[in-house]
Amino acid sequence: MTFEGFPDEGLVFYEGLEADNSKSYWTQHRPAYEEHVRAPMTALVEELGAEFGTSKLFRPYRDVRFAKDKTPYKTHQGAVLHREGGGPGAWYVQVSADGLHVAGGAWRLQPDQVDRYRRAVDADLPGARLQTVVDDLRRRGLSLDGHRLTRTPRGYDADHPRAELLRHRSIHGGRHWTPEDWLGTREVVERVVTAFRALQPLVQWLHDNVGESTAPPERRR
Repeated sequence: MTFEGFPDEGLVFYEGLEADNSKSYWTQHRPAYEEHVRAPMTALVEELGAEFGTSKLFRPYRDVRFAKDKTPYKTHQGAVLHREGGGPGAWYVQVSADGLHVAGGAWRLQPDQVDRYRRAVDADLPGARLQTVVDDLRRRGLSLDGHRLTRTPRGYDADHPRAELLRHRSIHGGRHWTPEDWLGTREVVERVVTAFRALQPLVQWLHDNVGESTAPPERRR
């Protein structure tokens, strides 16, 4: 299947799911999800895969075992693409009734990875490189997000020149577009590729300076 955009019917499906997040709605409208959401997302990430790596579509079902919100279905379709060669960096694309969202970076770092991240941020050369990458993302109109401490972590000066970056326990950049006519066309590919390429230096920095977790699987959170 060639990607030709996300049809309006897919956004309408999610508008209905937001209003009625129930099994009966899902069962009745699942064909619309499969045709107008999952199929075009699959086609999109397959096209992106040649440049950005192996892709995986997330399941539409929420894990409600430990959640206060027991609604059973996600109101968006997301997919992740992992670069070759390992490391925590990845790209993400999501469609919902709110439009299109793209991102790149690391959403969850293990304790040993957080330690390497902080040491790299503290060091002159890799720390300055990450600051340059972040500044460039912001100039391009991308946001910087991730889980952050309220204070500079123990062992680092509160007036550190990169104190903001040191507070991160995960780090990723992104961009969001609200629904417009181009969302139903191949212009989506151009916009996603442009954003992913802008995020490439952040993904590469994480690959070079953080790498895979070395903690035993049973100790990972």
